[in-house]
Amino acid sequence: MRLAQRDDLRPFVERAAHLHPSDLADVLAALDQPTRARAVAELPTEAASLALAEMEATEHPEQMLLAVGPGYAAELVELLPTDDAADIVAELAPEEREAVLAEVEDRAAVERLLTYPEDTAGGLMTTEVVTVPESATLAEAVEAIRRQRGEDEQLFQVYAVDPAGRLVGTVPIARLVVAAPGRRVAEVMEPSVAVVRPAQDQEQVARMMARYNLAAVPVVDDAGRLLGLVTFDDVVDVVEAEMTEDLLKFGGVSPTEDLAAPWHVAVTRRLPWLYVNLLTASLAGTVVYLFQDTLARVVLLAVWMPIIAGMGGNAGTQALAVTVRRLALRQLPRYGAAAVVRKEMLVGMVNGLAGGLVVALVAALLGERPTLGLVVLLAMWGNLIVAGFAGAFIPLLLERLGADPAVASSIFVTAFTDVCGFLLLLGLGTALLL
Repeated sequence: MRLAQRDDLRPFVERAAHLHPSDLADVLAALDQPTRARAVAELPTEAASLALAEMEATEHPEQMLLAVGPGYAAELVELLPTDDAADIVAELAPEEREAVLAEVEDRAAVERLLTYPEDTAGGLMTTEVVTVPESATLAEAVEAIRRQRGEDEQLFQVYAVDPAGRLVGTVPIARLVVAAPGRRVAEVMEPSVAVVRPAQDQEQVARMMARYNLAAVPVVDDAGRLLGLVTFDDVVDVVEAEMTEDLLKFGGVSPTEDLAAPWHVAVTRRLPWLYVNLLTASLAGTVVYLFQDTLARVVLLAVWMPIIAGMGGNAGTQALAVTVRRLALRQLPRYGAAAVVRKEMLVGMVNGLAGGLVVALVAALLGERPTLGLVVLLAMWGNLIVAGFAGAFIPLLLERLGADPAVASSIFVTAFTDVCGFLLLLGLGTALLL
């Protein structure tokens, strides 16, 4: 990075030639905008293009295109795989995008990908697919592959198509090498394990590729014509993005928040959820207010309130995490939602009894009257049953209502367990201790 900040960029360019594109992308992302523009302008076009493809969306690779001008930007875009080119160009404003694409020799492929939503198979796919006619001999197929792929380009899969361009099968590369050159492609091809439509959601595509251990999955239109393919490296990015989104939503943070955004942007994204949390937390405070006379007469109950609420919150979060994961992976059991709720309530019942016995024993060792130990035991037991129910039922209900269960479930589960925990502890205390 220090080399890139010098007036003489020759040492930086020499060093960059030995860096992996991912490492070079990290270096460029760490530079300020003017320095980055100078560095990219001095780098060999191929090296700059490879680094551009490895940059994360949050590092704004499209700003590199703006910095170097439309002519050089078009050269970089032409060297990128079509899917990467479309992803980066899509982030430009319409007039900026047109200025770059106007200089691109073959802009049709990029523009075609821009018509698909970015979170679909069409938005992920590359149109650079190796195809061979099903009627060709294997010798002709090998020649066709050589024409379509250079020596240094990756070859994920070879697909057989009919004269109309419809996908008819997958050609194992090993068979192209070992089978007799005179055999026909139709004789050695295999049916495609899976295909996807361009409108299919990216999560479904990722799940399918993981299920069948595929390096690439073909994308076909309604007529079966081969449009492109989604490769495993794009799916890895999808899985990472989806996991990050779910993690942020699970914590009550907007998934649209840019991790590199300034503090005031983070405040505007998070404050609304904190207001919701403030409202739900006020419900627990109301319960305590209603039982203030009980607390005044049995002050020791206040010692156990955070313990009952904390245990319930943790148990509810455990049930919530498991249930949200089930929904994300479409792994609901045979008997559906009711079975999930019953299981989590049973887990809460056993854990609550085990935890309640421990706290009752602690209360007894501290010299408290046995009735207080019984109140704490029953409150702990009941609240963990409630936590298991809430942690499973609330995300399932939100899913049924069409809402994202990862967004607000944790806030409502915590509020539910706090309110029920305080009600059980203070209600039982009022009934048994006064």
